[in-house]
Amino acid sequence: MNTKDLDCNSLGDIYGVNGKKLQRQYRDYLSDFKKWDQLTHARDWLIFPQNIGKRLSIDEVALSQGELYTIITNKKAKGRAGSIVAIVKGTTSSEVIQRVNKIATSKRRKVEEITLDMAGSMKQIVKVCFPLAKQVTDRFHVQKLASEAVQEVRIKYRWKSIDKENRAIAEAKTLGKTYKEEMLSNSDTVRQLLARSRYLLFKSPDKWTVKQKERSKILFDLYPKIKTAYQLSNQLRIIYNSSIEKGVAMTKLAQWYNEVENSNFKSFKSIMNTISLNYKTILNYFDDRSTNAAAESFNAKIKAFRSRFRGVKNVEFFLFRLTNIYA
Repeated sequence: MNTKDLDCNSLGDIYGVNGKKLQRQYRDYLSDFKKWDQLTHARDWLIFPQNIGKRLSIDEVALSQGELYTIITNKKAKGRAGSIVAIVKGTTSSEVIQRVNKIATSKRRKVEEITLDMAGSMKQIVKVCFPLAKQVTDRFHVQKLASEAVQEVRIKYRWKSIDKENRAIAEAKTLGKTYKEEMLSNSDTVRQLLARSRYLLFKSPDKWTVKQKERSKILFDLYPKIKTAYQLSNQLRIIYNSSIEKGVAMTKLAQWYNEVENSNFKSFKSIMNTISLNYKTILNYFDDRSTNAAAESFNAKIKAFRSRFRGVKNVEFFLFRLTNIYA
C-alpha cells in the first residue's frame, strides 16, 4: 500500500496507534513546523517573493468555515511547486495590499499580466501592487453571469409550473377526481421539462445529446423567452470562442449590447452594465486569451487537500503543509 497519500488517522488505523496523537507528534516533533520562519504571521499572511513570474493569477478561496483568503499564484508553475506567491487572509483590498507590498517593488514591477475576476477589490489590489501588469478579466466569470441569467428565466417558469400543478391537484381533490399529469411528446411533464433542461442550457447546441436536442425544441416552442435568453448567452460564448482580434471583438460585443437592449431582460442588462464597467480588461483577453483557469484549478487542489485531511483544524499547520508542497 502506498502510504504517502494517507493522513495520520488512516496511518493510525493501519498500524494500530492513535491517529490524533500521531498527528500531534508529526506536527510538534517530526516536521519543521515549529521552526517555520513564517509561523508567527501564517494565519494572516504568507509571501514567497521567489515565486513571482511574468504572468500571475489572483483569486479567493475559503479555507475553513467560509473564511476567505486571497491567493496569488504563478501560472508558469502549473499548479506544482513554486505556484504560491502570496496567501493573505480576507479580501479587503487595503489589507491585502499591505501584505503583498512586503514583496520588493522591483519584483512586483516585473509582472506583465494578471488574470482576475470582476471584483473591485481584486482590481484595486492588482492596480496598486502590480502597477505595470495588464489586467485580464477571466472570460469564464463573464460567461457564468450570462448562464445564470438564462437559468433565472428558466427557474421563474418552473416555479409558475409548480404553482399551476399544485392548484390543479387541489382542484381535482376538491372535485373528488384523480389528477393526471399532461405528458409532452418526449414523455416529460412540463415540470420535468423545466427541471431537466437545466443542463442543456449551460452547453452550446453542438454539444447537446439527441435527447437534449429533442428537449430543447419542446422547451423553446413552449417558452420563447427562454430561447431568446439562451441565444444571448450562446452569442457571448461564440464571441469568446472565435479566433478574432481585439478590435473585432469590441465590435461584436457592441452588436451584442444592442441585442440585449432589445431583449428587455433585466438580468442581461445588468450583465451588460457590468461588462461596460470592465470592458477594457475584458477585451484584454483577446490579446493572448489568458484565463483564470490556473487559479480555479489551484483552488480545487486546496479543497481536495483540505478534504484529504478532514478539514482545517489548525490553520497555521494546514498552511505549513500546503506551502511545503506548492510554494
